[in-house]
Amino acid sequence: MSTSTYVKDARPPTAAEAPPPANRRPLMRRFTAWLTAVAFTLPALILFGALVLTPILYALYVSLFNWGGFGSPEDYVGIDNYTRLLDDPVFLGDLWRGLLLVLFSIAVQLPFALAMAVALNQKLRGRAVYRMLFFAPYVLSEVITGVLFMMIFAPDEGLADRALGSIGLDGLGGLWFADQDTVLPTLFLVMTWKYFGFHMMLYLAGLQNIPAELHEAARIDGANAWQRFRHVTLPLLGPTIRISIFLSVIGAIQLFDLVWVVTQGGPDHHSETMAVTLFQFGFKRYQMGYASAISIALFLISLVFAIAYQRLVMRRDTEGALTTMRGAR
Repeated sequence: MSTSTYVKDARPPTAAEAPPPANRRPLMRRFTAWLTAVAFTLPALILFGALVLTPILYALYVSLFNWGGFGSPEDYVGIDNYTRLLDDPVFLGDLWRGLLLVLFSIAVQLPFALAMAVALNQKLRGRAVYRMLFFAPYVLSEVITGVLFMMIFAPDEGLADRALGSIGLDGLGGLWFADQDTVLPTLFLVMTWKYFGFHMMLYLAGLQNIPAELHEAARIDGANAWQRFRHVTLPLLGPTIRISIFLSVIGAIQLFDLVWVVTQGGPDHHSETMAVTLFQFGFKRYQMGYASAISIALFLISLVFAIAYQRLVMRRDTEGALTTMRGAR
Protein backbone atom coordinates (compact mmCIF):
# COMPACT_ATOMS: atom_id res chain seq x y z
CA MET A 1 0.00 0.00 0.00
CA SER A 2 1.39 3.45 -0.93
CA THR A 3 2.32 6.23 1.46
CA SER A 4 -0.36 8.44 -0.07
CA THR A 5 -3.01 5.98 1.10
CA TYR A 6 -1.85 6.27 4.72
CA VAL A 7 -1.83 10.02 4.41
CA LYS A 8 -5.36 10.00 2.96
CA ASP A 9 -6.74 7.73 5.72
CA ALA A 10 -5.07 9.73 8.46
CA ARG A 11 -6.53 13.07 7.44
CA PRO A 12 -8.61 14.85 10.11
CA PRO A 13 -12.43 14.62 9.73
CA THR A 14 -14.22 17.47 8.10
CA ALA A 15 -16.81 19.60 9.95
CA ALA A 16 -19.65 17.52 8.49
CA GLU A 17 -18.03 14.23 9.62
CA ALA A 18 -16.94 15.39 13.08
CA PRO A 19 -18.94 13.90 16.03
CA PRO A 20 -21.04 16.34 18.07
CA PRO A 21 -19.36 17.90 21.10
CA ALA A 22 -19.62 15.96 24.31
CA ASN A 23 -21.72 18.64 25.99
CA ARG A 24 -24.37 18.38 23.23
CA ARG A 25 -24.94 14.64 23.61
CA PRO A 26 -26.88 14.75 26.95
CA LEU A 27 -28.99 17.61 25.58
CA MET A 28 -29.87 15.63 22.47
CA ARG A 29 -30.60 12.57 24.60
CA ARG A 30 -32.98 14.52 26.83
CA PHE A 31 -34.69 16.09 23.83
CA THR A 32 -35.17 12.66 22.23
CA ALA A 33 -36.60 11.26 25.48
CA TRP A 34 -38.95 14.25 25.82
CA LEU A 35 -40.09 13.89 22.21
CA THR A 36 -40.77 10.17 22.73
CA ALA A 37 -42.77 10.87 25.89
CA VAL A 38 -44.85 13.50 24.11
CA ALA A 39 -45.51 11.17 21.18
CA PHE A 40 -46.80 8.43 23.49
CA THR A 41 -48.83 10.64 25.86
CA LEU A 42 -50.32 13.11 23.37
CA PRO A 43 -53.11 10.76 22.11
CA ALA A 44 -54.14 10.00 25.70
CA LEU A 45 -54.07 13.70 26.61
CA ILE A 46 -56.21 14.54 23.59
CA LEU A 47 -58.78 11.90 24.56
CA PHE A 48 -58.71 13.02 28.20
CA GLY A 49 -59.24 16.62 27.19
CA ALA A 50 -62.05 15.80 24.78
CA LEU A 51 -63.92 13.26 26.92
CA VAL A 52 -63.22 14.49 30.48
CA LEU A 53 -62.05 18.10 30.69
CA THR A 54 -64.35 19.49 28.01
CA PRO A 55 -67.60 18.09 29.56
CA ILE A 56 -66.52 19.36 33.00
CA LEU A 57 -65.81 22.85 31.69
CA TYR A 58 -69.07 22.87 29.71
CA ALA A 59 -71.05 21.78 32.78
CA LEU A 60 -69.38 24.57 34.75
CA TYR A 61 -70.38 27.04 32.03
CA VAL A 62 -73.98 25.80 31.85
CA SER A 63 -74.31 25.93 35.65
CA LEU A 64 -74.11 29.73 35.42
CA PHE A 65 -77.34 29.89 33.39
CA ASN A 66 -81.01 29.20 33.91
CA TRP A 67 -81.24 26.83 30.96
CA GLY A 68 -83.79 24.19 30.02
CA GLY A 69 -81.54 22.18 27.74
CA PHE A 70 -82.81 23.46 24.37
CA GLY A 71 -81.02 25.99 22.24
CA SER A 72 -78.04 27.85 23.66
CA PRO A 73 -77.80 29.09 27.26
CA GLU A 74 -78.80 32.77 27.43
CA ASP A 75 -80.37 33.52 30.82
CA TYR A 76 -77.21 34.20 32.86
CA VAL A 77 -77.78 33.87 36.63
CA GLY A 78 -74.21 33.70 37.95
CA ILE A 79 -73.85 31.61 41.08
CA ASP A 80 -77.58 31.52 41.85
CA ASN A 81 -77.74 27.80 41.08
CA TYR A 82 -75.00 27.16 43.65
CA THR A 83 -76.64 29.27 46.34
CA ARG A 84 -79.84 27.37 45.60
CA LEU A 85 -78.04 24.14 46.43
CA LEU A 86 -77.33 25.34 49.96
CA ASP A 87 -81.03 26.02 50.56
CA ASP A 88 -82.39 22.91 48.83
CA PRO A 89 -83.55 20.37 51.45
CA VAL A 90 -83.44 17.59 48.85
CA PHE A 91 -79.78 18.22 48.03
CA LEU A 92 -78.85 18.59 51.71
CA GLY A 93 -80.69 15.32 52.34
CA ASP A 94 -78.67 13.75 49.53
CA LEU A 95 -75.47 14.73 51.34
CA TRP A 96 -76.73 13.16 54.56
CA ARG A 97 -77.87 9.96 52.86
CA GLY A 98 -74.60 9.73 50.97
CA LEU A 99 -72.71 10.02 54.25
CA LEU A 100 -74.86 7.26 55.78
CA LEU A 101 -74.19 4.96 52.81
CA VAL A 102 -70.45 5.63 53.12
CA LEU A 103 -70.49 4.85 56.85
CA PHE A 104 -72.59 1.71 56.33
CA SER A 105 -70.21 0.53 53.62
CA ILE A 106 -67.10 1.03 55.74
CA ALA A 107 -68.62 -0.36 58.93
CA VAL A 108 -70.63 -3.30 57.53
CA GLN A 109 -69.96 -4.15 53.90
CA LEU A 110 -66.15 -4.11 53.93
CA PRO A 111 -65.69 -6.03 57.22
CA PHE A 112 -68.12 -8.65 55.91
CA ALA A 113 -66.16 -8.90 52.67
CA LEU A 114 -62.90 -9.22 54.62
CA ALA A 115 -64.34 -11.96 56.84
CA MET A 116 -65.48 -13.92 53.80
CA ALA A 117 -62.09 -13.46 52.15
CA VAL A 118 -60.28 -14.77 55.22
CA ALA A 119 -62.63 -17.75 55.39
CA LEU A 120 -62.23 -18.57 51.70
CA ASN A 121 -58.47 -18.22 51.93
CA GLN A 122 -58.37 -21.34 54.11
CA LYS A 123 -58.07 -24.85 52.74
CA LEU A 124 -61.75 -25.66 52.25
CA ARG A 125 -63.32 -28.22 49.98
CA GLY A 126 -64.99 -26.47 47.06
CA ARG A 127 -63.68 -23.02 47.94
CA ALA A 128 -63.33 -22.14 44.24
CA VAL A 129 -67.09 -22.70 43.86
CA TYR A 130 -67.82 -20.50 46.87
CA ARG A 131 -65.61 -17.75 45.47
CA MET A 132 -67.43 -17.90 42.17
CA LEU A 133 -70.84 -17.80 43.85
CA PHE A 134 -69.96 -14.82 46.04
CA PHE A 135 -68.40 -12.91 43.16
CA ALA A 136 -71.28 -13.65 40.75
CA PRO A 137 -73.58 -10.81 41.98
CA TYR A 138 -70.95 -8.25 41.03
CA VAL A 139 -71.00 -9.53 37.44
CA LEU A 140 -74.75 -8.94 37.17
CA SER A 141 -75.83 -5.54 35.93
CA GLU A 142 -77.46 -3.08 38.31
CA VAL A 143 -80.71 -3.27 36.34
CA ILE A 144 -80.96 -7.04 36.74
CA THR A 145 -80.10 -6.73 40.44
CA GLY A 146 -82.72 -4.03 40.95
CA VAL A 147 -85.48 -5.97 39.23
CA LEU A 148 -84.54 -9.14 41.13
CA PHE A 149 -84.79 -7.49 44.53
CA MET A 150 -87.96 -5.65 43.64
CA MET A 151 -89.47 -9.10 43.18
CA ILE A 152 -87.90 -10.43 46.39
CA PHE A 153 -89.12 -7.50 48.51
CA ALA A 154 -92.51 -7.13 46.87
CA PRO A 155 -95.17 -6.57 49.57
CA ASP A 156 -96.99 -9.73 50.71
CA GLU A 157 -96.13 -11.77 47.61
CA GLY A 158 -92.36 -11.35 47.68
CA LEU A 159 -89.91 -14.02 48.77
CA ALA A 160 -88.82 -11.99 51.82
CA ASP A 161 -92.35 -11.64 53.23
CA ARG A 162 -93.15 -15.30 52.53
CA ALA A 163 -89.97 -16.44 54.25
CA LEU A 164 -90.74 -14.33 57.32
CA GLY A 165 -94.33 -15.55 57.35
CA SER A 166 -93.24 -19.18 57.22
CA ILE A 167 -91.38 -18.79 60.53
CA GLY A 168 -94.07 -16.71 62.22
CA LEU A 169 -92.47 -13.28 61.75
CA ASP A 170 -95.13 -11.73 59.57
CA GLY A 171 -94.89 -8.43 61.44
CA LEU A 172 -91.31 -7.83 60.24
CA GLY A 173 -92.33 -7.80 56.59
CA GLY A 174 -94.08 -5.03 54.74
CA LEU A 175 -93.36 -2.18 52.41
CA TRP A 176 -89.60 -2.62 52.18
CA PHE A 177 -88.94 -0.06 49.45
CA ALA A 178 -92.12 1.96 49.98
CA ASP A 179 -91.66 2.86 53.64
CA GLN A 180 -89.56 5.88 54.56
CA ASP A 181 -88.03 4.11 57.58
CA THR A 182 -87.00 0.91 55.82
CA VAL A 183 -86.11 1.99 52.28
CA LEU A 184 -82.51 3.06 52.97
CA PRO A 185 -81.52 -0.02 55.07
CA THR A 186 -83.15 -2.30 52.49
CA LEU A 187 -81.37 -0.50 49.68
CA PHE A 188 -78.07 -0.87 51.52
CA LEU A 189 -78.75 -4.59 51.88
CA VAL A 190 -79.11 -4.82 48.11
CA MET A 191 -75.89 -2.80 47.64
CA THR A 192 -74.02 -5.12 49.99
CA TRP A 193 -75.22 -8.21 48.12
CA LYS A 194 -74.21 -6.61 44.83
CA TYR A 195 -70.76 -5.24 45.66
CA PHE A 196 -69.26 -7.20 48.55
CA GLY A 197 -67.94 -9.90 46.19
CA PHE A 198 -65.74 -7.37 44.43
CA HIS A 199 -64.11 -6.30 47.68
CA MET A 200 -63.85 -9.92 48.78
CA MET A 201 -61.79 -10.71 45.68
CA LEU A 202 -59.55 -7.70 46.36
CA TYR A 203 -58.91 -8.98 49.88
CA LEU A 204 -58.30 -12.50 48.61
CA ALA A 205 -55.66 -11.21 46.21
CA GLY A 206 -54.02 -9.31 49.06
CA LEU A 207 -54.12 -12.32 51.39
CA GLN A 208 -52.47 -14.56 48.81
CA ASN A 209 -49.58 -12.10 48.52
CA ILE A 210 -48.73 -12.47 52.22
CA PRO A 211 -45.86 -14.98 52.62
CA ALA A 212 -46.93 -18.12 54.47
CA GLU A 213 -43.57 -18.11 56.30
CA LEU A 214 -44.67 -15.10 58.35
CA HIS A 215 -47.73 -16.91 59.67
CA GLU A 216 -45.65 -19.99 60.36
CA ALA A 217 -43.09 -17.95 62.29
CA ALA A 218 -45.83 -16.30 64.36
CA ARG A 219 -47.38 -19.72 65.06
CA ILE A 220 -44.03 -21.05 66.26
CA ASP A 221 -43.68 -18.03 68.54
CA GLY A 222 -46.97 -18.99 70.18
CA ALA A 223 -49.37 -16.51 68.52
CA ASN A 224 -52.95 -17.73 68.30
CA ALA A 225 -55.23 -17.22 65.27
CA TRP A 226 -56.49 -13.80 66.36
CA GLN A 227 -52.98 -12.56 67.18
CA ARG A 228 -51.70 -13.70 63.79
CA PHE A 229 -54.57 -11.93 62.09
CA ARG A 230 -54.15 -8.77 64.16
CA HIS A 231 -50.36 -8.44 63.99
CA VAL A 232 -49.49 -10.15 60.70
CA THR A 233 -52.44 -10.23 58.31
CA LEU A 234 -53.99 -6.80 58.91
CA PRO A 235 -50.78 -4.74 58.67
CA LEU A 236 -49.69 -6.49 55.46
CA LEU A 237 -53.22 -6.20 54.05
CA GLY A 238 -53.27 -2.47 54.81
CA PRO A 239 -52.66 -1.20 51.24
CA THR A 240 -55.43 -3.43 49.88
CA ILE A 241 -57.86 -2.29 52.59
CA ARG A 242 -57.10 1.35 51.88
CA ILE A 243 -57.75 0.86 48.16
CA SER A 244 -60.99 -0.98 48.95
CA ILE A 245 -62.19 1.85 51.22
CA PHE A 246 -61.37 4.41 48.54
CA LEU A 247 -63.35 2.56 45.86
CA SER A 248 -66.26 1.94 48.23
CA VAL A 249 -66.56 5.60 49.23
CA ILE A 250 -66.35 6.89 45.66
CA GLY A 251 -68.93 4.31 44.57
CA ALA A 252 -71.33 5.30 47.37
CA ILE A 253 -70.98 9.01 46.53
CA GLN A 254 -71.74 8.44 42.84
CA LEU A 255 -74.43 5.76 43.28
CA PHE A 256 -77.19 6.10 40.70
CA ASP A 257 -78.32 3.17 38.57
CA LEU A 258 -79.27 0.74 41.34
CA VAL A 259 -81.27 3.40 43.19
CA TRP A 260 -82.97 4.58 40.03
CA VAL A 261 -84.12 1.11 39.03
CA VAL A 262 -85.41 0.16 42.48
CA THR A 263 -86.92 3.33 43.96
CA GLN A 264 -86.17 6.32 41.67
CA GLY A 265 -85.30 8.13 44.88
CA GLY A 266 -88.63 7.58 46.63
CA PRO A 267 -90.58 7.49 48.74
CA ASP A 268 -90.54 11.28 49.20
CA HIS A 269 -86.77 11.53 48.39
CA HIS A 270 -85.83 9.19 51.27
CA SER A 271 -83.58 7.03 49.07
CA GLU A 272 -82.42 9.77 46.72
CA THR A 273 -78.72 10.34 46.05
CA MET A 274 -76.95 13.28 44.43
CA ALA A 275 -76.76 11.49 41.10
CA VAL A 276 -80.49 10.70 41.20
CA THR A 277 -81.31 14.33 42.03
CA LEU A 278 -79.10 15.45 39.16
CA PHE A 279 -80.98 13.18 36.77
CA GLN A 280 -84.37 14.29 38.08
CA PHE A 281 -83.68 17.98 37.56
CA GLY A 282 -81.79 17.58 34.30
CA PHE A 283 -83.86 15.05 32.37
CA LYS A 284 -87.24 15.09 34.11
CA ARG A 285 -87.71 18.77 34.95
CA TYR A 286 -85.45 20.19 32.23
CA GLN A 287 -83.51 22.43 34.62
CA MET A 288 -80.12 21.81 33.05
CA GLY A 289 -78.45 24.78 34.73
CA TYR A 290 -79.33 23.57 38.22
CA ALA A 291 -78.53 19.96 37.30
CA SER A 292 -75.10 21.10 36.05
CA ALA A 293 -74.51 22.85 39.38
CA ILE A 294 -75.30 19.55 41.14
CA SER A 295 -72.89 17.73 38.83
CA ILE A 296 -70.11 20.23 39.62
CA ALA A 297 -70.80 19.82 43.35
CA LEU A 298 -70.67 16.03 42.97
CA PHE A 299 -67.42 16.32 41.02
CA LEU A 300 -65.83 18.61 43.62
CA ILE A 301 -66.84 16.36 46.52
CA SER A 302 -65.32 13.33 44.79
CA LEU A 303 -62.20 15.26 43.80
CA VAL A 304 -61.59 16.73 47.27
CA PHE A 305 -62.08 13.35 48.90
CA ALA A 306 -59.79 11.60 46.39
CA ILE A 307 -56.98 14.15 46.82
CA ALA A 308 -57.28 14.28 50.60
CA TYR A 309 -57.46 10.49 50.91
CA GLN A 310 -54.43 9.93 48.71
CA ARG A 311 -52.40 12.61 50.47
CA LEU A 312 -53.33 11.66 54.04
CA VAL A 313 -54.14 7.95 53.95
CA MET A 314 -52.48 6.42 50.89
CA ARG A 315 -49.35 8.56 50.97
CA ARG A 316 -47.12 5.75 52.24
CA ASP A 317 -48.47 3.36 49.59
CA THR A 318 -47.84 5.76 46.70
CA GLU A 319 -44.40 6.72 48.01
CA GLY A 320 -43.51 3.02 48.29
CA ALA A 321 -44.65 2.43 44.72
CA LEU A 322 -42.57 5.35 43.44
CA THR A 323 -39.53 4.14 45.37
CA THR A 324 -39.92 0.68 43.86
CA MET A 325 -40.17 2.12 40.36
CA ARG A 326 -37.02 4.22 40.85
CA GLY A 327 -35.17 1.18 42.19
CA ALA A 328 -36.25 -0.88 39.17
CA ARG A 329 -34.59 1.62 36.87
